[in-house]
Amino acid sequence: MDIDTDIGGPLHRFPVTSHSAIIAAASADVHVRQRALETIVASYWKPAYKYIRIKWQASNEDAKDLTQGFFATAIEKSYFAGYDATKASFQTFFRTCLDRFIANQKKSDRRLKRGADSDHLSLDFAGAESELASNLPATELNPEEFFQREWVRSLFTLSVEALEEVYKQTGRELQFKIFELYDLQESAEGKVSYRSLANEFELKTTDVTNYLAAARRDFRKLLLEKVRELTGTEAEFQAEVRSLGIDLK
Repeated sequence: MDIDTDIGGPLHRFPVTSHSAIIAAASADVHVRQRALETIVASYWKPAYKYIRIKWQASNEDAKDLTQGFFATAIEKSYFAGYDATKASFQTFFRTCLDRFIANQKKSDRRLKRGADSDHLSLDFAGAESELASNLPATELNPEEFFQREWVRSLFTLSVEALEEVYKQTGRELQFKIFELYDLQESAEGKVSYRSLANEFELKTTDVTNYLAAARRDFRKLLLEKVRELTGTEAEFQAEVRSLGIDLK
């Protein structure tokens, strides 16, 4: 799926049961705080790694060290608990913290070695590097815009993974497969047709239509939940949703 693609399905307001990991990162409850930090790391580590590679022109190995070091330090020193939503978006705050950390590392000429001083996160750096190689930023894209693009890509990826897991648990693997083939993949011959999918899976064309409509609605809901998790205020949530091309009116 192109990260700029509009999300299908009817529009609904965001469910009131969702919570912000940004707010929970400052919780006094250690378990709530831990879950919030895991959510932030899962959503931000790839954009951070790629941003370090591009803006700071770090090598693959140095970018790995800096990414691990940044999150280890941010968690140890409770960086994210210090976020003030009245001053900037969380994304801007995150980038500021990341830039400051890297600048300090370079100033002191220290190199963070994996396996030293702290536990390290299990992150798929090879996968991130492969994504970066196939999606290098255009020359007119500044580092901040590149970070935003990769953050959106991360949101979409995590939401697709969540949808796949939900459909697997509820016995709807076929529905997810059709969604994957039609909305997420495009071959050299172009997008597959509803009719070809119906023939391949021995379905009616109307079944394919219904499966896709339901999957898009569910995907949209999961994506909005992810955005809510990663914003600290209603205004920030709405701004990020608008940037994805979704109208919440």
